[in-house]
Amino acid sequence: MTDLVALAADLIPGAKPTKIPGLDSAVSEIFGYGLWLLILAGVGGVGFGVYKLAVSDKSRNGGGSEPFKWMGGGIAAILLSGSLITILNGIAG
Repeated sequence: MTDLVALAADLIPGAKPTKIPGLDSAVSEIFGYGLWLLILAGVGGVGFGVYKLAVSDKSRNGGGSEPFKWMGGGIAAILLSGSLITILNGIAG
C-alpha cells in the first residue's frame, strides 16, 4: 500500500500553488486551488465509477458502459489538471 502512495505522490505535483508571474497573488492562489479541486473531482468520478461497476446489473440488458464513462471522465479530469499544474509550475518556476 505504501508503494502505491509513493507512486501517487511522484505523479501528482505538490499542493502548494505556485505564484504565476503577472497575476495578482490572490487570483493566482485561487486558480491554483481550483486546479486541485479539479483533481479531487476527478478522483471522486473514478471512485464513483468503480462503485457503479461493483453494484451494476451484470445481465445483458444492464447499463454496462456507464461506470466506464465515470471512470474515463475522472481520469481525464485528473490528467488535465495535473498537466496544467505542471505547466504552470514550469512557467512560474
